[in-house]
Amino acid sequence: MKENSVKERKTFAIVAYITIIGVLIAFYMNQEKKNEFIFFHVRQSLGLWLIYFILGYIIGGFDNWMITYSFWIFFLVLFTYGIIGAASGRLHKLPLLGDLFQKIFKSIK
Repeated sequence: MKENSVKERKTFAIVAYITIIGVLIAFYMNQEKKNEFIFFHVRQSLGLWLIYFILGYIIGGFDNWMITYSFWIFFLVLFTYGIIGAASGRLHKLPLLGDLFQKIFKSIK
């Protein structure tokens, strides 16, 4: 991947991790100049957001603050890892789930 293309598109890769709407913004802004770096981070963040919402719904049924705080800390660490990877210009897959997200969302190009 060209170093120049990564530098100019880091912002969209970071935006993809900020909110679920950020994923859509990064995806559609990347349609004109297709950049694999952004698509990589869009796939990672989309998978992360979907798992976050699904598990959040399940965790919401528990009335235990330790489970809730563990959930929040786990996802805070994963989102921070993704943002740091995007800001540094690297294609680091998320721990535990990154390979799965790349396989499931491989059609996002």
